[in-house]
Amino acid sequence: MNRVFEEVEDDAGGVSKYRRHDNGRGLVSMKARAHPSAYIEATAYVEQGAEVGANAWIGAGSWIDVDAFVGAGAFIGSNVHVGQQAMIGRGSKVGSHSRISAGSKVADGARVERDSRLDGVVQKDVARAA
Repeated sequence: MNRVFEEVEDDAGGVSKYRRHDNGRGLVSMKARAHPSAYIEATAYVEQGAEVGANAWIGAGSWIDVDAFVGAGAFIGSNVHVGQQAMIGRGSKVGSHSRISAGSKVADGARVERDSRLDGVVQKDVARAA
């Protein structure tokens, strides 16, 4: 028998419930929204209040934090952290191993190069941080 949801305990003892997304088997909080056509890799997490749009792709080991937004058709590479309340625009691409800080915004169609750090700035294209 398959479990309907999985529980994860944080360092403070709080328990969060996640369900496996049908497309990719990634963990999606019971209090988050992920479009059925979005692909969420099995080792990715989508936290409570977050939203993942249609045809978005979330890579292995990536973490979409509380109240973050990933627009339709956006691509999030592997091991990316999208911070709390950050917004990734439609059709944007965020390269692997990047960190998008809380409240940051990536414009529709923008590209963020792999290994980049974005801190609270609206950007069109972002190169790797020095």
